[in-house]
Amino acid sequence: MSYVRIWVHCVWGTKNNVPYFTNTNKNNIIGHIRENAREKDIYVDFINAHKEHIHCLISLNPDQAISKVMQLIKGESSFWINRNKIIKTRFEWADELSETIS
Repeated sequence: MSYVRIWVHCVWGTKNNVPYFTNTNKNNIIGHIRENAREKDIYVDFINAHKEHIHCLISLNPDQAISKVMQLIKGESSFWINRNKIIKTRFEWADELSETIS
């Protein structure tokens, strides 16, 4: 098989651009996203959170679709944030990037 390396810079934000990420909780959230990705064989090279959005550099395998990878990362992380009450109110990711970054 040929060597294939696909790098994707992903940016996604919180619903309604709410600044949920603080110095207190962002490292826990980033750590969880990184660990969850590793368990699902998603290679995260770099990830960082700002107040209302996340940047992530992902290397896709040839058989991985970006839509499925993002579904796995975003869906599981919002479930984990809510289940563990990391944020005091109900947490949601935005559906579209244009909804979060103006």
